[in-house]
Amino acid sequence: MISLERHDPTRNMARFYCLTVEGNLFGEFSLVRTWGRVGSPGRQKIEIYNTLDAAQPALHRKAQKKRRRRYHEHTNN
Repeated sequence: MISLERHDPTRNMARFYCLTVEGNLFGEFSLVRTWGRVGSPGRQKIEIYNTLDAAQPALHRKAQKKRRRRYHEHTNN
């Protein structure tokens, strides 16, 4: 699981973006993306991949794209 957040108080911005890869009932792998304003349930999109080897690089590409947009790793401490 990759959990990212972006905060910008000058723009009243507090957003989150979470990525996970999960196996599904059909033997495929789902890349689950959840995003929205911090404190809200957010929106969700699921992309299906045939193999874990196909899903993992997609997860890392999407996380890298968000990092370029100033999202940073978030830890639940």
